[in-house]
Amino acid sequence: MAVELGIVGLPNVGKSTLFNALTRAHAAVAPYPFTTIEPNVGVVSVPDERLQRITQIVQPEKTVPSTLRVVDIAGLVKGASKGEGLGNQFLGHIRNVDALAMVVRAFQDADIPHVSADLNPLDDIDTVMVELSLADLATLQKRREKTTESAKAHPADATAELQLLDALQARIDAGKPPRERDLTPQEAALVRELGLLTAKPLLYVVNVGESDLPEGGPLVGPVRERAAAEGAEIVPVCAHCEAELADWPEADAAAYRRELGVDGSGLDRFIAAGYRLLNLITFFTITGGKEARAWPLPRGTSVLEAAGRIHTDLQRGFIRAEVVGFTDLAASGSLAVARDKGLLHVEGKDYVVRDGDVIHIRFNA
Repeated sequence: MAVELGIVGLPNVGKSTLFNALTRAHAAVAPYPFTTIEPNVGVVSVPDERLQRITQIVQPEKTVPSTLRVVDIAGLVKGASKGEGLGNQFLGHIRNVDALAMVVRAFQDADIPHVSADLNPLDDIDTVMVELSLADLATLQKRREKTTESAKAHPADATAELQLLDALQARIDAGKPPRERDLTPQEAALVRELGLLTAKPLLYVVNVGESDLPEGGPLVGPVRERAAAEGAEIVPVCAHCEAELADWPEADAAAYRRELGVDGSGLDRFIAAGYRLLNLITFFTITGGKEARAWPLPRGTSVLEAAGRIHTDLQRGFIRAEVVGFTDLAASGSLAVARDKGLLHVEGKDYVVRDGDVIHIRFNA
């Protein structure tokens, strides 16, 4: 199943504008709450200079980049955990994604009202986190009631889980989400089973005005400090600007960004940060002279599982994997030269794929 990055935040902070810029899917955008009700799902290409270099070396007929699934989730409001707005429905959508990109507003625009009188990104973050925390506390309480009931028949089996539930509740009460905690495999399994919202990996996206580029303006600093304290990443981006530039010729868009003093696309930085947040790596395949392809893969995955990502037949009939690192391939200039230099190595099914591996699977058809 594909991993998904959910774009969350309060209404009118620029979530759908960012989504449009990413996907060119033209999701509805308007300056009033709840424009997005059902989540929009898009698949975005992950920019990777290594794939460009592989394409130069192999000269394939087709080049296919790695992709990332992005979900635009409707805005939360204060009281969402108690059903305010369309709260319960929205919280359910958040529960289904693997990681969160929280968009916070740091731009001024009189034509787009903010949900509060004062524009304060930290207050907006707190509002969202409170609603996620309240929803998680309700989830923990329901599980505690169930576990307590089962403990009457099997008290020993329930003790460890009750202790974990207490620990998770204490952390959430203290404003320390469980994603910051080192979990044992058993604890992590329970957290995943419960689908705790505050346990999901988190990235802050600060939506700034074009006039605030390239530094991002005065409101970015406090968010950067908070992210650093939490061990989270932050990506300042002007969603409105990126949405307009998405339809420009690439060279013109790059020239305009240079005029703004911006080094590269904010969208590319967002995608790369989301990729890291989901703990993904990229491996590559070269099919004859026909196709060079980049594949997303969870870090720590075996080559046998990676073969299954390509095609189930490769996993079922797996014999061995022929692997060369991207750096070695780029330095060699061709697969043949890399093989002659002994840089291409043969691996069995338990080999753990590394970021940048170029892999050819040998299999029984």
